[in-house]
Amino acid sequence: MDRKKWIRAAQEQERPELVLKNGMVVNVFTGEILKEDVAITDGYIVGVGSYHGQKEIDVSGKYVVPGFINAHLHVESSMVTPAVYAMEELRHGTTTVITDPHEIANVGGKEALADILRAAENSPVNYYVMLPSCVPATPFEHTGAVLSAEDLLCFKDNPHVLGLGEMMNAVGVIGNDPDVHRKLEAFEDMVIDGHAPSFVGHALNAYICGGINTDHESTTFDEVVEKIRRGLTVLVRDGSASRNLEQIVKGLASWGTHTSRLAFCTDDKHLADIRREGTISSNIRQSIALGLPPVKAIRMATINAAQVYGLKHIGAVTCGYRADLVVLDDLITVKIHEVYKDGVPIAERPVPKPDTYNEKLMDSVHIAPLSDDVFDLPERETYDVIGLVRHQIITEKLTMTQQELSAGLANGGICKIAVIERHHATGFHACAYLKGYGLRHGAVGTTVAHDSHNIIVVGDNDADMKKAVEELVRIKGGYTIVQDGEVVDSLPLPLGGLMSMLSAEAFIPRLDAIIQKAYAAGVDPDIDPFITLSFTALPVIPHIRITDQGLFDVDQFCFLT
Repeated sequence: MDRKKWIRAAQEQERPELVLKNGMVVNVFTGEILKEDVAITDGYIVGVGSYHGQKEIDVSGKYVVPGFINAHLHVESSMVTPAVYAMEELRHGTTTVITDPHEIANVGGKEALADILRAAENSPVNYYVMLPSCVPATPFEHTGAVLSAEDLLCFKDNPHVLGLGEMMNAVGVIGNDPDVHRKLEAFEDMVIDGHAPSFVGHALNAYICGGINTDHESTTFDEVVEKIRRGLTVLVRDGSASRNLEQIVKGLASWGTHTSRLAFCTDDKHLADIRREGTISSNIRQSIALGLPPVKAIRMATINAAQVYGLKHIGAVTCGYRADLVVLDDLITVKIHEVYKDGVPIAERPVPKPDTYNEKLMDSVHIAPLSDDVFDLPERETYDVIGLVRHQIITEKLTMTQQELSAGLANGGICKIAVIERHHATGFHACAYLKGYGLRHGAVGTTVAHDSHNIIVVGDNDADMKKAVEELVRIKGGYTIVQDGEVVDSLPLPLGGLMSMLSAEAFIPRLDAIIQKAYAAGVDPDIDPFITLSFTALPVIPHIRITDQGLFDVDQFCFLT
């Protein structure tokens, strides 16, 4: 970093290496849009105004905005490696990602975290990590690893680490759990991400007092208002299963207040959805269509996230900032003309080397032998049932009679759901009923089961469910669909049972195909067949979940008998 060289170029004592000429530059500090040149040297912006460069590119009539920032995501949910994921983000204008690798950490622990941080060094984007705070998320499920405060501290000084990832154990925070607070205290000088769905009033106040800075779990506008009034930065989420943006942005557009405490994120999004829609570019586009002024949307996608995470030279088109830029054809459709990373068009950047991972992560699916009665449920007058909610990852706690369940099983309204421990072959498993999934023929299974990533299988008959579990073991994790004892399709995810080693071009058609086959088997077209299923095991999202230890009431924070 040669600042003296920058200073000379800023004064045109020597010509900048590259100048983008005559663009309409969006100033995220003042909200203005000004016709200016952008001068770049050594991958940094050295001047905005009138410049001549060694190389000049005319962007007349186009808009120059900062590279987008995805403020909270789990790369594992894309089901490809960080290198493949980052290239896809870059195509859609995202030049900075802030990741929480708690999915792979739940499988592989400290070794997996070390692998991810090595991958960050090789990334084509600015790749930052929030260290996983909850491995496991709760003590109510078996996982592949346990990470203590001491385990995390050895990574704290890594330049790619920004702080502590989403603190899902909100009950532990407000209940002063000593292990939780050791982690909060260890990272109190850094950013701490939150996870507080439906928290309001005194509970929200108490949670914030634990040192929490952000939250991405708001599903209503009223919830957003209360959280930003308390000083949280709210990350507005739009992923494959959790589509909260529309309701929140409609409220923002009519509210008319400033949006400095708001940023955008995707949290969990399939690679195929990213290829079709983008990530943060999609959030901006949707927000503008819902009535949010374009510059406000651009701010939420750039400088707001940079400021909350302490990224000093990212998120604006101005002097001394990284030349991470997106050139747009217009501000309404957010159609991308060109993306620059460190002042270089992405088509001219070298393709990153493939990531490498430890051997244990490539062989992580180990179950105890399945008994013939593994999916049996006891006879009762009434049953607690998990009810899916379209476009959300929250669930409803339902009560149904045996007669109602029998009718639902016959017409596809009800399925069986089971979770089977797959890390240490302990034999732990649980089975319950699920409403709203829609499967009418066969079984669907996955090893992507947030956050402990045991096996989840759903079906209308026990034989296909058992075959689906056996297939997941055979392929070392992934997705599968079984009908009449035969495997219809499988998508191997051998890296931790979570990610493929394929390229985006090879992987996306495979993913699209298995999703369509799930819909053909009757899965409700208004839900994602696999991501929605994967969240049914996460016992920190209201209202009812299933883990390998049993059916869990999140509101009461206890198992149901």
